[in-house]
Amino acid sequence: MNSPLTRYAFLAGVAYFCCMSLAHFFGMKQPLLFVYYDTPFHAYQDKIISFAVTAYIALFWLASKSREAVPAALIVMALTVLGLASVNMSDALASVLTEGQSTLPYWIQTILIGAYLIVLTDLWRRDVR
Repeated sequence: MNSPLTRYAFLAGVAYFCCMSLAHFFGMKQPLLFVYYDTPFHAYQDKIISFAVTAYIALFWLASKSREAVPAALIVMALTVLGLASVNMSDALASVLTEGQSTLPYWIQTILIGAYLIVLTDLWRRDVR
């Protein structure tokens, strides 16, 4: 069984991903809810992202209730951090940025998501002990 703190940490992820899904669905380009908030986008892509984020919502809900689901949630978050880092370094992203536009805001958000992953992993490991 997850400790209450671990459950709440995963439920915080549920709340975050619900907000992210709604922001993408309604096109509310806010930092933290949109990693690439100031880049060109197509509304249909954001609708797709909003529905895809529901998988994170379901997975984190399950992880809050069941220790068996935690490894899958942690793996998905690790892959997300790696994917965001890859995009941050990509020529595709560079091609849509204006001259002199920094990727620092995207890296900060990627690091924050990575920090959340570290916290979740640490809480999960502590519960094992």
